[in-house]
Amino acid sequence: MGSYYAWKSFNEDEDRPEKPRRYGLTEMRSPFYSFLGHDALQETLETMGEFVDGLKFAGGSHSLMPKAFIKEITDLAHRHDVYVSTGDWAEHLLRKGPSSFKQYVEECKNLGFDTIELNASSLKLPEEALLRFVRLIKRSGLKVKPQFAVKFDRSEIPAIGDRAFGAYIAPGQQISEIVEDVDLLIRRAERCLEAGADMIMIDADDVCKYTDDLRTDIIAKIISRLGVEKTMFEAPNSKTSEWFIKRYGPKVNLFVDHSEVMNLECLRGRNSGQNHASVLGSSFFLV
Repeated sequence: MGSYYAWKSFNEDEDRPEKPRRYGLTEMRSPFYSFLGHDALQETLETMGEFVDGLKFAGGSHSLMPKAFIKEITDLAHRHDVYVSTGDWAEHLLRKGPSSFKQYVEECKNLGFDTIELNASSLKLPEEALLRFVRLIKRSGLKVKPQFAVKFDRSEIPAIGDRAFGAYIAPGQQISEIVEDVDLLIRRAERCLEAGADMIMIDADDVCKYTDDLRTDIIAKIISRLGVEKTMFEAPNSKTSEWFIKRYGPKVNLFVDHSEVMNLECLRGRNSGQNHASVLGSSFFLV
């Protein structure tokens, strides 16, 4: 527990409680994304397991691994109280029909996954269909984390008169024009949360992928509407992590590379991280 570490304790007064946490989550990209092996993951969890809440098989990497090996990894994560999430892969199963998706959910459960991520942008589903998949996953006993991007095909954006909550929007013909609509993102995310989704993942593209081009207006609007505890943002580097922590505090949920876990924990803790050298210039926080 927290007393295991000479310089770190977990409590409400410091930054966030011990695991399992509802907020201040650090979800880690699996080391396999960078072709590291089982021993690298075990070493990471043994040395920093108290700082890691979740492990994600990013990019559907689990689809390329033997089932026995995946189960070995999920068991390892669970021994350190770390939940395991799928990455982008569900959309490929839908091409085979709804029954294949149900089988995928059951297989994920049997392999030890705790959370299934649904990339709404890749799925290209009508809103009501997306909500059905959220409920299906919840009925299976797993958690669900829809992922949304801030840009949509213009045909997905309903007319002004159709924006009432819960209104059915008939899918239109797909066109190539891509437009930004943060209000639509929030509206769909809110409906997913009401359907039982546990967390909303925000696609880093066009929002927080590049530190020098952070869309602070979009981030602020999403957090103000959905709440900091129900949203997760990708922090591709230490500069982005520092911006989120200093702007929104240690309770913000972040998805980071395994190499950034210790740096992020230093940023989260006031006591442990107060002397942690900033990687940002003072003018950065004027944005």
